Amino acid sequence: MRLTLIRHTSLQIPAGVCYGQTDVDVAATFMHEATQARDKLKHLAFDAVFSSPLQRCVKLAHALVTDNIAHDERLKELHFGDWEMRAWDDIPRDVFDHWAQNYAELAPPNGETFSQLQQRGVAFVEEILQQHPQGHVLVVTHGGMIRAILAHVLNMQLKGLFRFNIDYGSVTQLDFCGTVPKIEYVNR
Repeated sequence: MRLTLIRHTSLQIPAGVCYGQTDVDVAATFMHEATQARDKLKHLAFDAVFSSPLQRCVKLAHALVTDNIAHDERLKELHFGDWEMRAWDDIPRDVFDHWAQNYAELAPPNGETFSQLQQRGVAFVEEILQQHPQGHVLVVTHGGMIRAILAHVLNMQLKGLFRFNIDYGSVTQLDFCGTVPKIEYVNR
């Protein structure tokens, strides 16, 4: 299976706000960004298309492909719990620093860990690999999910997640056709 992951476009939210699973809308630049994303994918054909159910992903999925889009809860961004829609600077520095030292195993209050996010993502990938072993699947999702899937493919500790730059509207492609999954490209 070939897996093409695309991150949603820019959002209508001030910089520095933690939004995670909050259903934030796309920015006014959406049509331009969606056209750029479509251009990146124009040479590809997909056997199946999946999207996070959050509107920022659903809107991009519909701009890229008009029908047969399956929404999957497992593709959502990290749930930041009580930190959702708070400015990062409003979270007490010692609390944030403690979480940042081990975000793989520590959750924000009433949120989830990156390990839990990765488990959701890996379960999704394993399921679609069974459903489309020879297919090409497009997934419209979030930066955290793309990073977590990359870390899984590389057998990399989650602590290194943010070494991957995953821009809005960027495309990452993985190949699961051989015995060892391969990363074809990241953040294109």
